[in-house]
Amino acid sequence: MDDGEASQPSLGHPPAAHSARLYDLLSRLPRKIFTWYVLKTVILGQLLSLFICGTAVTSQFLAEKYKVDTPMFQSFINYCLLFLVYTVWLAFRSGENGLLHILRKKWWKYLLLGIVDVEANYSIVKAYQFTTITSVQLLDCVGIPVLMALSWFILHSRYRVIHYVAVVVCLLGVGTMVGADVLSGREEGKASDMLIGDVLVILGACLYAVSNVSEEYIVKNLTREEFLGMLGLFGTFISGIQLMVVEYHAIGSIKWDWRIGLLFAAFALCMFGLYNVMPLVIRVTSATSVNLGILTADLYSLFFGLFLFGYNFSLLYILAFVVIMVGFIMYCSTATYHMEPTPAPTSGGIENSAMKDEETPQEPATPLQYMPEELTRAGLD
Repeated sequence: MDDGEASQPSLGHPPAAHSARLYDLLSRLPRKIFTWYVLKTVILGQLLSLFICGTAVTSQFLAEKYKVDTPMFQSFINYCLLFLVYTVWLAFRSGENGLLHILRKKWWKYLLLGIVDVEANYSIVKAYQFTTITSVQLLDCVGIPVLMALSWFILHSRYRVIHYVAVVVCLLGVGTMVGADVLSGREEGKASDMLIGDVLVILGACLYAVSNVSEEYIVKNLTREEFLGMLGLFGTFISGIQLMVVEYHAIGSIKWDWRIGLLFAAFALCMFGLYNVMPLVIRVTSATSVNLGILTADLYSLFFGLFLFGYNFSLLYILAFVVIMVGFIMYCSTATYHMEPTPAPTSGGIENSAMKDEETPQEPATPLQYMPEELTRAGLD
């Protein structure tokens, strides 16, 4: 009898313990979400989305109103601006951070990165000529799991359960946005060869993932100026050759006036702003976090399109925006962590490093996780 009575209270402990644990989790949730770090990340992510929105709106104006379809020429202008600012800056620096030293040691790596970045931009823009907006929006999300996989194996980033849940929530928001497009008739039956268009979108998304992972490594372990300077140098060279091959006649047929010039200038400024701000955001967050944040860019483009291009409105767009932002905030609320690779014994002191050369002074690599507040201020001020 005594044993039975003694055992009865123990039956009530597990539910009470679970309730206490759940209450503790819910009480800590606001402290994790409503922080300056999360707020700053959300604001910067939406700034990047607005830059992307600006490039989309100006490109659509050029294509629909003035029949100008020159995506490579538009990217070429941006790379030229990066060259004039950052490559020239590197040229006046000496030592290991100077242009000549970087070219001698790592020219082929940045050449490959330039090819990847140029073709990623071109593939996505070109895909709109063959497939529908819905296909582009859906298939472009392929880049997120590819990006997470590359970060896992190359950058040794590790994720918690909430990060995977947050990604699923963001993709549900994209699905809601696509459903709103279908219901509002935004497709317009423009697909001419969907297979080619879909392949271009998937290719562009994967190339963007490679470019973003490379960017994260460089800005966290080397410098933002080196990344932008070398991208400006090789991006200008590669896009200049490609536009002469694929857009020579299109550029010659443009009937220039001040409106077209203004649209080209607006596109270039938005793209230049995007390339300048993104390394700062990636340095204090991660490439995956940035790519989740800019999923709202299509929604901003739609909101502008309501007034500029006569798009039909649906409340599902508002729901899609809210769902994407909830997923983005969930992802930012918990830090990822960095799994240091097990050092393999070497005889010649060869480093397992993709972008650093052996002469770089030994300096601890910045962990790819929640960044200290001091580094956050240093990277954004």
